[in-house]
Amino acid sequence: MEKIWLKNYPAGVPAEINPDAYESLTALFESACQQFSYKPAFTNMGTTLSYAEFHRSAYQFAAFLQQKLHCKKGDRLAIVMPNLLQYPVVLFGGLVAGMTIVNVNPLYTASEMAHQLNDSGASVVVILENFAHVLQEVLPHTQVKQVIVTEIGDLYPLIKRLVVNAVVKHVKKMVPAYEIKGAISFVFAMRSCQNLRPDPVRLSGEDIAFLQYTGGTTGIAKGAMLTHRNMVANLEQASAWIGTFMELGKEIIITALPLYHIFSLTANCLIFIKIGAQNILITNPRDIKGFIKELGHYHFTAITGVNTLFNALLNNSNFSKLNFKHFKLALGGGMAVQYAVADKWIKLTGKPLLEAYGLTETSPAVTINPLNMTTFNGSIGLPVPSTEVSLRDDTGNEAPVGEAGELCVRGPQVMKGYWNRPDETKKVMMADGFLRTGDIAAIDAQGFVFLKERKKDMILVSGFNVYPNEVEDIIAKHPGVLEVAVVGVSNAVSGETVKAFIVKKDPALKSEDIIHFCREYLTGYKIPKSIEFRDELPKSNVGKILRRELREPSHA
Repeated sequence: MEKIWLKNYPAGVPAEINPDAYESLTALFESACQQFSYKPAFTNMGTTLSYAEFHRSAYQFAAFLQQKLHCKKGDRLAIVMPNLLQYPVVLFGGLVAGMTIVNVNPLYTASEMAHQLNDSGASVVVILENFAHVLQEVLPHTQVKQVIVTEIGDLYPLIKRLVVNAVVKHVKKMVPAYEIKGAISFVFAMRSCQNLRPDPVRLSGEDIAFLQYTGGTTGIAKGAMLTHRNMVANLEQASAWIGTFMELGKEIIITALPLYHIFSLTANCLIFIKIGAQNILITNPRDIKGFIKELGHYHFTAITGVNTLFNALLNNSNFSKLNFKHFKLALGGGMAVQYAVADKWIKLTGKPLLEAYGLTETSPAVTINPLNMTTFNGSIGLPVPSTEVSLRDDTGNEAPVGEAGELCVRGPQVMKGYWNRPDETKKVMMADGFLRTGDIAAIDAQGFVFLKERKKDMILVSGFNVYPNEVEDIIAKHPGVLEVAVVGVSNAVSGETVKAFIVKKDPALKSEDIIHFCREYLTGYKIPKSIEFRDELPKSNVGKILRRELREPSHA
């Protein structure tokens, strides 16, 4: 379709970017570490690595992979850890060595971990010892040749490292017993290569940087092949978008979402490396009290997250006591940002909570709201530079402006395909190069894209479409509601009816209060016919509410 969104681009944002601005992510890494050498790069629990130290450590680890483990270009390196200083070191050590990175959620069950390791063909795993007992269970059934085990404090100064690791293991009892024969400690790996440099590896844009696995919400998890060019393109797209608002070498980004998730990996780690920012790594964002205490130590300028994270912060009184004088950017993704949360956010911080949209298969950014917006408009933003969007019906015809259709995307950030899944690739990649996202959206005359719902989440009531996001937005405005999720349940008369799952903020809240509230804002068929109160809602590792678990028959 015509790029009607370009007319609303912020001043200075180009219509097109150069996806070949860097030959690879390692070229970007070299450039940033040289330019910002003595600036702080990553901070975790009070310990900071400068860009020079970050570069030196990544080089040491790359040398170990090549010269001690004999890893070759294209070998797969699995990383299984939360946000720690070791993560970016291992990540770029692997990339410098020419390896393909496989991010693994450390909270995976044994079967989930086994699937990802086997499907990717990972030969080396770096894992936080807190999760090594799960790896021990699946290791004999994988192709993994070598395991490197790290402890939380391994990159802290010596005394702090010994104390932290001892407390984690012996006081807090956070490390279940495990035994992995031949496992190498991360500390030993780094020490053994202090005086070595990695062998240079020539990487091209078409080399695979990541096998980034989808969440498996639509079936078995698949590895999206994200090339160096895909990633560089998305970095150029997103950095062009934020460039006029961010200063080189002066920003402080809060990284609460796990770096193994594509949103945090690109938006927090890679983009902010490019602009020389200091990245504050939050290891356990679920500890809201500790998280807010950590925020109080920094004049942070940016934060990314999901709606549930922002909501949790806003519902803690200590968050309002923070200093937002230097704050510039809050970016929400991963799930829909709710009006109620966005409204509270701007009133407290003075800056809007902007929604963005992306998916694993697009590296991930597709659309972002302009950073010069002063209010929340409910859209997922405008397509980023060098990106085309098209709304298609089931026959592939394009829907006109204002009408809903499946959101399809074409651009240099779109994946190469699914790893060893040509059949699955064919299902989502159209002949004209567009990727089917599985999301229903509409675009207005100004070019803003409004996400309606995933195809599978849309509720059909007597032939009328009901989008859960719309109903959730209304219910979330009720002052007695902390969290809400809406799903469709089978009904013999109407096909489906709307059901709401609610976590109370006000213990006295009743179902009738919600029904009465909804009647003020929603037409009859959109009003929930049943309401279930819960102590908590099921969430993914990044805090996204899992509607699929609420749709299970036992919950209907």
